[in-house]
Amino acid sequence: MNNNNNSDGTLPQQQINIELGEKEAEGIYSNLAIISHSPAEFIIDFTRIFPGIPKAKVHSRIIMTPQHAKLFLNALKENINRYENQYGEIVIQNDPNNGGMGFQIPVNPKDEKIN
Repeated sequence: MNNNNNSDGTLPQQQINIELGEKEAEGIYSNLAIISHSPAEFIIDFTRIFPGIPKAKVHSRIIMTPQHAKLFLNALKENINRYENQYGEIVIQNDPNNGGMGFQIPVNPKDEKIN
């Protein structure tokens, strides 16, 4: 038997020292993520959109394997559950399933239909 295993035969968790630089610690605000994939990877482009501005710039691109994308999804679900248990349900305004998507593209007044 390997002496590095836990008493139940599993390997002990490895401690990872993660350094957070000053620039990365500031963070980047994003209110839109565009997700695409290939057989080998998932690509998540983070951007922000503002009312009345039709153009947006990608501020960060994260590329990960399908396996890591699924692990990320599971970790995000777990953290959302913890958040909602502590602070209450997150209510999504303008839910895409109900015809909205966060910020709405402004309607040109001459194209707006008045009932």
